[in-house]
Amino acid sequence: MTSRGEQTERRLVVAAAIVDDLEHPTQMLSARRSYPKELAGQWEFPGGKVDPGESPEQALHRELREELDLEVTLGREITGPDNGAWIITDRHIMRLWFARVTAGVPQPLVEHDHIEWLSRGNLFSVPWLDADVRIVEHVSGLLGEASGAEKP
Repeated sequence: MTSRGEQTERRLVVAAAIVDDLEHPTQMLSARRSYPKELAGQWEFPGGKVDPGESPEQALHRELREELDLEVTLGREITGPDNGAWIITDRHIMRLWFARVTAGVPQPLVEHDHIEWLSRGNLFSVPWLDADVRIVEHVSGLLGEASGAEKP
């Protein structure tokens, strides 16, 4: 049990580190927010809120269909230091999974205006949401070096 004001009052959101390969990832898809105004232009992991009655995995599949028109296979969960998750705001806690595209071509549909495949060496070439920076730093250590491979 957490102390009052910790995880118990935060709403769960889910997100995906969409990578080129679940076994040996070298590139990750990032998405640039188009709104709200205070977040526009910053980059994030695609995903969203878990609705009542949904499992976190069901919510993530739904969000990726709605946001990027993708079907994915989920890989392992990238556990965080906050009881296995990642505190991202005073109102939200995030769970994150590796995912690989199985159907569709990533395209920004709803909350994003641009997407980009990034390798470990250029993960920080875009301005990430403040709350995602420590998560990107962690994921960076999980990505291998690309060997001249094409983007997925």
